[in-house]
Amino acid sequence: MIRCEALSFAYGNRPVFERFSWEVRRGEVWAILGPSGCGKSTLLLLAAALLRPQRGAVWIDGRRWTHPRPRTGLILQEYGLLPWATVAENVALGLRIRRFYGPDGRHAPRDRPRPADIERRVAYWLERLEIAHLADAYPAHLSGGQRQRAAIARTFVLDPDLLLMDEPFSALDAPTREALQTLTLDLCAERGVTVVLVTHTIEEAAFVGQRILLLGEPPNREAQIVDNPHPPVAAYRRHPDYQRMVVRLRSALEERRAA
Repeated sequence: MIRCEALSFAYGNRPVFERFSWEVRRGEVWAILGPSGCGKSTLLLLAAALLRPQRGAVWIDGRRWTHPRPRTGLILQEYGLLPWATVAENVALGLRIRRFYGPDGRHAPRDRPRPADIERRVAYWLERLEIAHLADAYPAHLSGGQRQRAAIARTFVLDPDLLLMDEPFSALDAPTREALQTLTLDLCAERGVTVVLVTHTIEEAAFVGQRILLLGEPPNREAQIVDNPHPPVAAYRRHPDYQRMVVRLRSALEERRAA
């Protein structure tokens, strides 16, 4: 699904990745974990084709993309909702942009959604995210959890097969964060979506990531991977394996920092 091949990227004279290789197979759920400034968000933006590597390549589904891929979903920490648009209008935004471009296969898939299709798909995802009663509300009147649900609905309405998330739950209180983590994983499993989540929280990586990529102080040259096979269910947080994984990840990060 994603293949980073001898990837090099730097901000000015500060290298972040040097000949870095990493691979994500279709259907996998990954967390990218590391300290601030280690390149987590940079790697996500490279996978989204919002940044370009100086050397090497990023391949998605066997193709080297130089522009954002239509079936790649991106969810950000700051929600990205238009403040002057209602929840329903925000959720429909991507589909309306696709109608603007038309089915060119570059900016949008080769099917052009009709207005009735847009309304039907938006209504479905508002129901699935339990915010149908907020369809006519504006972002300023929503809680953080409700805004993030709207952002998730806006992404899923586009039918992605790859979901990239950059600390989407970090600003939420613990119960809301855990509920949205579980809901998002359930939706991705239901639809066969490949997931890559950036986080700086060890506990979140231990719950979300069935495979975990550890990054350290730049430049990153080798992919350090921790396997964490577990069912993505809320009960896992109460299982001894979860606590052991938290301890293991904390030790691995400390060792990487010391090195």
